[in-house]
Amino acid sequence: MISGPAERERGMIDNFALLLSHGLMILAALLLLRRPDLDREPTNRPEDEPGA
Repeated sequence: MISGPAERERGMIDNFALLLSHGLMILAALLLLRRPDLDREPTNRPEDEPGA
């Protein structure tokens, strides 16, 4: 196995890609969980809608 500067650079890029993708997923989850409408039930039920 070759363990030179090129291998180290590839490892750094892999770590950066993992950090970036997981960081963005965590950010998306936090933003979704902060939504105020997650704590409220819809007031109208589908069977109450006209034309249903």
